[in-house]
Amino acid sequence: MGSESFFWRTRLVRFSPDSGPISTPHPSRRQTLIRFLGLASGLTVAAVPRPVQAGAQREEALSDSVRTALSAAVAERAPPGPVDFADSSARMAHLRWRAACGARLQSRLPEAQTRDEFLHTLWYEATRAGLEPALVLGLIEVESDFRKYAVSAAGARGYMQVMPFWVRVLGDGDPALLFHLQTNLRFGCVILRHYLNVEQGELFMALGRYNGSRGQSAYPQAVLAARQRWSF
Repeated sequence: MGSESFFWRTRLVRFSPDSGPISTPHPSRRQTLIRFLGLASGLTVAAVPRPVQAGAQREEALSDSVRTALSAAVAERAPPGPVDFADSSARMAHLRWRAACGARLQSRLPEAQTRDEFLHTLWYEATRAGLEPALVLGLIEVESDFRKYAVSAAGARGYMQVMPFWVRVLGDGDPALLFHLQTNLRFGCVILRHYLNVEQGELFMALGRYNGSRGQSAYPQAVLAARQRWSF
C-alpha cells in the first residue's frame, strides 16, 4: 500500500495466546476486515471532556450490512500473547518501542504486569485494525489519560471512551464489558478504523467523528500532538 497514508499501512505480527497459537489476520483477511470497516455510516463516539469539550454525541441508525461488518470486526476472539517476528530487526524495534512506552506509562500504570498487558494488547488491536500504535496511545491519553474505569458525563467508558450503545448494537449489550482491556481497545480501534475509511483516510475528520466534533480542530489537534509524544 506504498502511496497511501501511514494509517492505511500495518505491519503483520503474530501472537500466540496462552490457550494456543493464534495470529493476526492473514493479509487477505486483514484487507477484508478493512474493507468491512469502510462501509459508510454516520456513527459517533463520546469522549471524556478532558482537554476539549466533546461534541454532540448521538446514536444513528445503521444499515444491516454496516452492522454485520462492524459486528464481525469486533467479534473475532484473538487474545494477545507473545509476539513472533519475521526477523531480528523487527523484534528489536518492537522491544525498543515497548521499553520506551513502558517507561513513559510507569507514572500512570505503576504495576509492571498491568503495563505489559496493556502495551501487548494495544499493539495487537492497533495493528489488527491497521492503525499506528502511537496514534491509539495519543487518543487514549486525550480521552481517558489511561484510566481503565474512566466514565464521561455522556457515559463513554474505559481507555478509549467507547459509548455503551456500541455494545448493544454490535455486541451482547453488556456495557460492563467496556471496562475489559481488550474489549475496550477492540471496539475503539475498530470504530476509529471505520471512521478513517468513511472519511477516505482524512485523519483530522476521522478523529472529529470519533469525538463527536467533526470539523472542529481542538480535539484532532490534541490527539495529533499526543501521538507525536508517543512516536518512537
